[in-house]
Amino acid sequence: MSSQKIKRCLEIIPGALSWSSIAFLVILAILRPVSCAILIIIFDFYWIIRTVYLTTLLILAHRKLMKEKNKRWLSACQHLSPDKKWEEIYHLIIFPVYKEGLEILRPSLEALKKCRYPRENMVVVMAFEERFPKARENAQILEREFAGEFFEYLSTFHPDGLSNEKRIKGANATWAAKLARELLGRKNIPYDKVIISCFDADTCVEKEYFGCLSYHFLTSPKPHQSSYQPIPVYNNNIWYAPSFARIVEISASFCQMIESMRLEKFVTFSSHSMSFKTLVDIDYWPKNMISDDSVVYWKAFIFYNGDYRVIPLYTTVSMDIAYSSSFLKTILIQYKQKKRWAWGVENFPYVAIRFLHNRQIPFIIKIKRMFHLLESHVTWAVWAIIIVVIAPLPILLGGWFFRQMPIGYNLPLITGLLLNFTLVTSFIWIILSRLTLPPRPKDISWMKNVVMLLEWVIVPFIILILGSTPALDAQTQLMSGRELEFCTTEKMRKVV
Repeated sequence: MSSQKIKRCLEIIPGALSWSSIAFLVILAILRPVSCAILIIIFDFYWIIRTVYLTTLLILAHRKLMKEKNKRWLSACQHLSPDKKWEEIYHLIIFPVYKEGLEILRPSLEALKKCRYPRENMVVVMAFEERFPKARENAQILEREFAGEFFEYLSTFHPDGLSNEKRIKGANATWAAKLARELLGRKNIPYDKVIISCFDADTCVEKEYFGCLSYHFLTSPKPHQSSYQPIPVYNNNIWYAPSFARIVEISASFCQMIESMRLEKFVTFSSHSMSFKTLVDIDYWPKNMISDDSVVYWKAFIFYNGDYRVIPLYTTVSMDIAYSSSFLKTILIQYKQKKRWAWGVENFPYVAIRFLHNRQIPFIIKIKRMFHLLESHVTWAVWAIIIVVIAPLPILLGGWFFRQMPIGYNLPLITGLLLNFTLVTSFIWIILSRLTLPPRPKDISWMKNVVMLLEWVIVPFIILILGSTPALDAQTQLMSGRELEFCTTEKMRKVV
């Protein structure tokens, strides 16, 4: 079988598993409602156990974040052994930019200036897309404001229409990194002394971020065989965003915190950092895959024959909540964003094919990582549909006789128990979300605090709209062989 046919078969597997699971339960609810009810009860108990487990991990991760996020990491670097020369470490920071305006880009650069880390060790690259009409105008304005603030400041312009490229962030970041490599060469800075951070354009780092990153790089037993992942929070415009978008993004942050506690499954996401030497060795980010932030991890994992990991940084990087001028537009923007995240399912065929050709990675590791990758995406695509849509079907379709049976009586009770656990989880998430909330701006009424507590009642609606649907949509599109077009997320920032 040709490699292309193998790839197509692998692309079909996640969507086929998701759709067959849904179809099987629906058909079973029609033909054998008792059997369907048994499976749903088993799934409900599994989901209760999973909810308790994941909520426990979230609490532990939050506790660790609160303990470490304000630690004086640069001071910790200065107290390392003499052979750990932190002052020789340079930080290369790339911001891939497309349509983001100055109200988005300027705060990201200001945040770098406020860091408790020597700016003489920072190389900042604003990576613009040539095809955006205002790219050079915005670049010139930012150069006048920030060019003298760092060791080096570079504006790059990614040409449109290059061969073997798609219009994606990874292609722009790769173009910028190659130009930065030339700059480092002229400055005689060795690659193994450079840590590269690829940040979304709206990313604002904490003051101790680069101290934290340097410390973990210097103390890692294999610094070049590790990526470094901070906790993303969407606090830049959280007080101004509508409730729907706010709850969705808080949930996304908490999911990343949970993942940071499961190191065997942890993969880079969004803004992340790694050794520049490693990035060069693996030939940069992919230029034709949308999920570049996770694919770059898998490229390194395969390059080092499975001896590569992601080290969680319990410090935050703050980004924007995606929303628009109306409720319906906000739902559409959030849906597109979550579908783009779910398009990470394209990693499954990518990794599987390379595992087939790599004989150095132990077989058991291949099986475990492929199972984790497949299971996470299939679960994402079906869990909300099973709980919200399929669970009531045996009662609705089973008729009067089924409802009089013990299992027909107990099914809604079990489902209610699951919902009660969901309420307990939501209560915990409410508390944790308040603890990570930035100070209320002066132009926001204190009544917004009440709104931000009451808005959690819309969680069931969010589960129905954005729980599984975007993931199932992405898997269906991949299964059909249609490429997902990369679309940038609309950002709205109130300028005070």
